[in-house]
Amino acid sequence: MTDEVGRDTEAVSKFVESFAAQLVEAGMQRMPARVFAALLSSDAGVMTSSELGEQLRISPAAVSGAVRYLTMTHMVSREREPGSRRERYRVHGDQWYEALTNREAIIKRWEGALREGVTSLGPDTPAGRRMAETLAFFEFVESEVAEMMERWRVHREKRFGSG
Repeated sequence: MTDEVGRDTEAVSKFVESFAAQLVEAGMQRMPARVFAALLSSDAGVMTSSELGEQLRISPAAVSGAVRYLTMTHMVSREREPGSRRERYRVHGDQWYEALTNREAIIKRWEGALREGVTSLGPDTPAGRRMAETLAFFEFVESEVAEMMERWRVHREKRFGSG
């Protein structure tokens, strides 16, 4: 069976499930991983709840829960279908950038908590030193990610334009 642009729908389905399995292995919940993979593999990058449910053979409730998670993590966005009350869900080309950028805020909060931990435990205690090393790791990662994201913006512009 083929879709409207001549792709083998079974091959697409196998890809979606395979990529979703990789996302699950990396720590993402199963349903959000499947919905994300389906959106990412669609030409438009946009699907309605019913389209997702039909393609993935899942209930509207499963789609809703998955989309809730994906919007909270900034991996997809919700939008209204023009002239309709139906929502559709969009994956953007820069979703990885957005997801990493939003992780930076979490890392900042962890750094604050770790600083408090170093102070509370004492910097010269074994636990305080371990806490300080963990803090130093997150500070290092944060600076590396910030530099990497700037390099990505330049690389993306050169490769794909400003779209």
